[in-house]
Amino acid sequence: MKKISTKISLFILIGIIISACNAEKRVPDGKQLLASNQIIVNGKKINTEDVHEQLYQKPNGTFLGYRLRLNLYNLANLNPDSTYQAKFTNHPGKYERKSKWLSAKQVDRLGKSFWYHGIHDFLKKTGEPPVIIDTIKTQKSVSRLKYYYFNNGYFDVKVNSQHDTVKPKRGKIKYEITTNNAYTLDTIKAIISSHQLDSLYKNAKETSIIKSGNQFKTIDFSDEKNRLSNYFRNHGAYYFQPTSIVFDIDTIGKKHKANVNINIGNYSYQDKDSTIVEPYKLYKISSVDIYTDYAPNTNKQNITDSISYQNFNLYGREKIKYKPRAITNAVFISKGSLFADYKTVLTSRYFSNLKIFNAPSIQYEIDKKDSLHNSLIAKIYLTPRKKYSFQASSDFTHSNIQDIGISFSPSLTIRNIFNGAETLEISARANVGSSKDLANPNNQFFNVSEYGVDLKLNFPRIFLPFSTEKIIPKSMIPSTQIGIGYATQKNIGLDKENFTGAFTYNWNPKQNNTARFDLLNIQFVHNLNPQNYFNVYSSSYRALNALGKIYNINPDYVDTDNNLIIDQGAAGFIVDALTQQTSLTPQSKEYKEILSIAERRVRLSENNFILASNFTFTKTTKKDLKDNNFYQFKAKIETAGSLLSLLSKTIGLDKNSNGNYDIFKLEYSEYAKTEFDYIKHWDLSRQNVLALRTFFGIAVPFGNSDYIPFSRSYFAGGSNDNRAWQPYSLGPGKTESILDFNEANMKIALSAEYRFKILGDLKGALFADAGNIWNVFDNVTDKKATFNNLSSLKDLALGSGFGLRYDLSFFVVRFDFGFKTFNPAEESGKKWFRDYNFGHSVLNFGINYPF
Repeated sequence: MKKISTKISLFILIGIIISACNAEKRVPDGKQLLASNQIIVNGKKINTEDVHEQLYQKPNGTFLGYRLRLNLYNLANLNPDSTYQAKFTNHPGKYERKSKWLSAKQVDRLGKSFWYHGIHDFLKKTGEPPVIIDTIKTQKSVSRLKYYYFNNGYFDVKVNSQHDTVKPKRGKIKYEITTNNAYTLDTIKAIISSHQLDSLYKNAKETSIIKSGNQFKTIDFSDEKNRLSNYFRNHGAYYFQPTSIVFDIDTIGKKHKANVNINIGNYSYQDKDSTIVEPYKLYKISSVDIYTDYAPNTNKQNITDSISYQNFNLYGREKIKYKPRAITNAVFISKGSLFADYKTVLTSRYFSNLKIFNAPSIQYEIDKKDSLHNSLIAKIYLTPRKKYSFQASSDFTHSNIQDIGISFSPSLTIRNIFNGAETLEISARANVGSSKDLANPNNQFFNVSEYGVDLKLNFPRIFLPFSTEKIIPKSMIPSTQIGIGYATQKNIGLDKENFTGAFTYNWNPKQNNTARFDLLNIQFVHNLNPQNYFNVYSSSYRALNALGKIYNINPDYVDTDNNLIIDQGAAGFIVDALTQQTSLTPQSKEYKEILSIAERRVRLSENNFILASNFTFTKTTKKDLKDNNFYQFKAKIETAGSLLSLLSKTIGLDKNSNGNYDIFKLEYSEYAKTEFDYIKHWDLSRQNVLALRTFFGIAVPFGNSDYIPFSRSYFAGGSNDNRAWQPYSLGPGKTESILDFNEANMKIALSAEYRFKILGDLKGALFADAGNIWNVFDNVTDKKATFNNLSSLKDLALGSGFGLRYDLSFFVVRFDFGFKTFNPAEESGKKWFRDYNFGHSVLNFGINYPF
């Protein structure tokens, strides 16, 4: 009853606050607050964003239908200094009394404090002043609407505005638009002064944006001007200027049609006091000169070394330290070819990607040796970065598993290590942390640690004994990376060493596409403390111990309290039970439960050797960090162990007692894995964004394996997944999640999030996350955990909630509250909204958006 009365009181209080906020509080007499804009086009109301964006005045913003920022502004005192002084004016002697126990200076400074002044400055800055209807701005809106429709071909458009009163101090503006018929393009002719440009235009005419029969749109003419300018400059017209293109629109004597004349004049430039006009001409590259160690702060380069290599000229102030091929491979500008802007861009992009030079400077000048002055010398100025660079970073972290973490990561980069523009990066990492949730028998504060070192060698080309130029041309900026790494971890109690190696090819098939092929991806996981398994996975131990108290027959396996001794007693009881030395039979439920615990123990505590190959393709339409209207698609295919199986069969290796092959006395993993990840964002205007993510992944063991190693399996829950569950706590399937770290080999995830602005850089989100993990095609037989057919989709868990995000420009701090909306692990009738309250909510902290 007390909780109910508290909630009722809270709702009443909120209602009082909202009702006390008068939206028209600061609207002057005789003026009106703009309540809404209404646009009627040819008798129909429209809400098209592009049209509404033409209006000079828009109503105050709302949060869930409530004018939050306006009411915050109305709560502010616009003249806090006058109010503070009035306290003393209206109460003579008060200033003197305060000055007796506070100095006069402190009393004056009190008026500038947060409570008297700062809070009102905050409310004014955070809030939004009322939008007062302004007739001048209304007329500007009429003009902009007329201009907008005119630019879309409605030359006879008529726009009127009407001011309607909603309340004494509140009004709305209605804009009525009659477009009449739109004009379409009729005859299109081109008049080009330069014969060389005229020939180019005929080749580019078919892909023209403006075509006969299209509706007139100003934007199309702008796009066509850019298209022609790019085409000309990419086909030799070095001096071409977009201003030379003029469109002449003729509607005289036409009924809703317009003739278009494309006029492209000659090149004009200033030569001292004279203006020179001459036809545009096309230029070829007569020489490509590369300055490998250019000093930008001096005009005296003092060239002492030079190399001529495959029609390229390399110059150096000192002895050239690069193999010529390493430099010329990055250059797309070639001797004898026509000048092309895109080649300049590609060359600059390639050199920047090498990471051994600063951004290059590429300049062109007329070759004076050419009597016709139709040739250009391309000069590429390269300023090398330091050969050695050292970086270090430290970080304090917090996660759902680690309460506090301190990390330090130094790295050393060595550039041009073999004189072929290669880079070698040597990095180390050290992390110590504390977690109260993990096994910690010695009660140490820092009970989590990781130390590691990685070496990455990058070659700016495909490293193969044969040429791949026809398959992966250098315009795709290919590279090869060889990496090895070692890490030792002390985290969840098993402790492990992790050895990794990779031989990777990277390239960009298109500007926004990336491809990665791991020819070899090697991982060896060595568990250092497998006997500590039941200390770590306490849920498994409790389930096993409960069965041991009933079925164990060996007194050496238990302590004085009849609990199974870790590890000898627990392991011994498992062996006895599975070899039918107890009263349990393979048909019994308890036998199957012990078998499941045993299989999981083997899976999570045994060493793993993985030799895999994988291919990853990513495509995105995202232009920059602020782009809120894009999609991203990522697909990955991976196979492991098949090469080792082929070799084992070829050389006739014997199988072990489990019927599998060993490498270094270790059963290697064999599986096929595929993943698909799709993200879509819709910009709903005014910083409102709808984001969607779908993910599907499956890994199928075969041959030498009947399950997927832990490092390659899937888990559900966490700040970037289903936010109503902690990491590893959801699934598999409709199991009750009694295990400490739940994983499986198939995953489906779906997330939708609506993001909106609240106040300034503070933003909010409403989200729903659906998904789960299952076992499929492996050795798990529990029907609750396995994916059998499409009917298993009814076990998709659903979490929903809200989040707060603060945008710091360079990253976003995120807090999300997730609530279990549909929990497949609950019994029938209790799956929906069973734990939908703050007491059972999950608070997720993250950096940047989840997707």
